[in-house]
Parts: sequence; C-alpha cells; structure tokens
Amino acid sequence: MLLILPPSESKRDGGTASRLDLAALSFAELEPARSEVVDAAVALATDVDATMRALKLGPRQAAEVDRNRVLRSAPTMPAIDRYTGVLFDALDAATLDARARRFAASHLAVHSAMFGLVGALDLVPAYRLSHDSRLPGLRLKQVWRERVGEVLAARQGLIVDLRSEGYTELGPAPVRPGSVYVRVISVDDGGRRRALNHFNKNAKGRFARAYLEHRPRLRSIHGLLEWASGAGFRLELGSDRIGAPLELELVA
Repeated sequence: MLLILPPSESKRDGGTASRLDLAALSFAELEPARSEVVDAAVALATDVDATMRALKLGPRQAAEVDRNRVLRSAPTMPAIDRYTGVLFDALDAATLDARARRFAASHLAVHSAMFGLVGALDLVPAYRLSHDSRLPGLRLKQVWRERVGEVLAARQGLIVDLRSEGYTELGPAPVRPGSVYVRVISVDDGGRRRALNHFNKNAKGRFARAYLEHRPRLRSIHGLLEWASGAGFRLELGSDRIGAPLELELVA
C-alpha cells in the first residue's frame, strides 16, 4: 500500500551537508519535470519582489525567497523530517523507530509542488512553493498533472490518498479498485457530516503514524477498513462517483 500525504507550507531549517540530488529521489520518472520546476524557482528567486508576488508572500516572509535561491546548494533532510505544521507534528517522524522509518521509505509519499511525489526518506532542502504558486513560463498543473498521474497509475497495489484537493489536481490517483481518496469529516449529534480544516490535518497525521507503527500488509479496501477499526480509527465508505476514485471518510 502507498499512503500519499500533502506537504506543508512550513518547513524545518537545516539538514546535512548533502545537497539536492534530483536523480536520487524516488519516482525517478519525474526527474526532468523536477529540474524544470527547480530551475524556474531558482531563477525567479533572483528577483525578491517578483518572487514575493508570485508566491503570495508577506513582508515577514522574505526569507522564503532565500530558500528558493539556494535550492541546489542548501542542506537536505528526509522529507518527513523537513515538513512541520499540524499534520507533520501529529505524525512526529522524529520519534518513529527505525523499523517504522524503513517501512515509510517504500510505503509513504509526500506530494510536493516543487519536486512532485517524493518518498518519505528522500533528501530535500527547505523551499517555498504551493500547488497554486505561479512561476514564470510554467503552470504547475501542466508540469505535474499528467506525469504524476502516470506514476500513480503504474503503481501496483492499494493507493490511499490523503492529499488536499489542490494537490490531487497536480496528479490525480487512478480511478480503479484499490485506489481511494480519504476525506476527514466530523459527525454531530444529529448525524450531520461536515468537512474539517485544522483537525483534518491532525487526523491525517495520526492516521499516517499509526500506519507506520503497525505496518499492516494491506491488499484491499476491506482490509484497510478492518485495520483502521482495529487501530482505533472510524473509517467508513463515502461517495462512489463515476469517474472519480472511491472516497472513504475518516471521522475525527
């Protein structure tokens, strides 16, 4: 099973002496597109004002421009350690044991606007780019959508998509049995269901952590639902729209 997470706007500074090696990242088919996006982001970062406009940055976020300017020479760290924020705080990758982290290397991916899909332990620098960012001469949807979609379509086994809808637009999961989109909701006393925002991210982080700690070998939606129930999660069948992946609802 492959679990796909969205990235976070906030990222941890620092890392090791290793520099970005696009060819060493998982999903090697994406390397040409990665080079294209990184080159465009680095070039844009030579103009601070233009970068701040393109990335919708405020006056206190000028340091984000510097991050993009030194993308190719900045220190790197594993993706699940690089991202911070509500989801990744709940995942708390730093406290995972060695077995959980090894499992994450082949069963967990993060969808970055800068690098496309990356493996959990792929070494990446700090950067700033969102799914709706604008780069001169590039539309991220045009760069990523078909390429990431093809990578996911070629993936064997169960795909569980926890991305936000903005990132699914940069590469939809395949519409087939065994590919599901997870939506986080709440249910009130009257049975009414509604989508969540802050707790959406927290629930996704806790779900991902449980998956890495338990390391179940899941091959079907039925098996996923059974495991989730046993792990303390209320995961239920949601909508099944023609032309879209089956949806599951994670009740938080």
